[in-house]
Amino acid sequence: MGPADTLLSPVILFFVLGVLAAAVRSDLTIPESMAKAMSLFLMAAIGLKGGVQVAAAGLTGGMVAAGLAGLALSFGLPFLAFFLLRRWGRLDGLNAGAVAACYGSASVVTFATASEALTRGGMAPAGYMVAVLAIMETPAIVSGMLLARRGTPGHGRPGGHLWREVLLNGSVVLLLGSFAIGAMIGKARYEPIAPMFTGLWSGVLCLFLLDMGLIAVRRLRDSKAVTLRLGMLAVALPIINGSIGALVARGVGLDPGSAAAFAILAASASYIAVPAAMRLALPKADPGLYLSLSLAITFPFNILFGIPLFIALSTALAR
Repeated sequence: MGPADTLLSPVILFFVLGVLAAAVRSDLTIPESMAKAMSLFLMAAIGLKGGVQVAAAGLTGGMVAAGLAGLALSFGLPFLAFFLLRRWGRLDGLNAGAVAACYGSASVVTFATASEALTRGGMAPAGYMVAVLAIMETPAIVSGMLLARRGTPGHGRPGGHLWREVLLNGSVVLLLGSFAIGAMIGKARYEPIAPMFTGLWSGVLCLFLLDMGLIAVRRLRDSKAVTLRLGMLAVALPIINGSIGALVARGVGLDPGSAAAFAILAASASYIAVPAAMRLALPKADPGLYLSLSLAITFPFNILFGIPLFIALSTALAR
């Protein structure tokens, strides 16, 4: 599967449509309630299908290895991002910690888009990668808090409300809950609801990425804090993180499709779970900064270029 196959898929083209519409200042919008409903649908569908696949395959060594590797990467990658953001990006410790947390966590939508591309190319990742996605959402939040506190004493002390936000974050609960349901019901009991969660999947993802294209460009246009150096890091970090992820996936013996998904998870940056936690943990950090970098720069880069790049890299490493 070449880069052109990924870039010419319907979901990518709808994202490009959203980018172009926002760039020419069209009044095209997706109602917020509809966008939230689509997000809930996509997370439930990802979890259900992953759980059903795991129920069919059973617990494997690959699942355990991928989960432990994802946990380690999610906790460790923010330290590299923090160093680069401080030295090259010239950010203060507080904002560097908040941004670094985003680059250690994972994006559900990037994963969903990558899964669609991999499946279309005959390289569907293992179902347990959904669990790895959920595992990788939260450790980076802890790392980001620790880094920000070290860089700015007196800020970001974790409290009960923060830990509740982290551990009971809606996307984590829905992903893990749907995954558990899928694992419990198995393939036979999934069939009656498959027309909704499988049949509507691609269409809903197209509309959701249309909305994300609109939001990404409008967010970047409104941001005043993104410098050229930070913009360059928002492209460099996913390349570095994804390459590390591809090598780690190869080291733990994942199949090419799962290895590509793992690399893309490492390359992605959270713009939902982490920002929600950062607003509580680091209220003085600039949301326009970490949201603009993760959503308006890294997300489009991964959708358009990162996914085909890491599919090609993971395929090459598997030879």
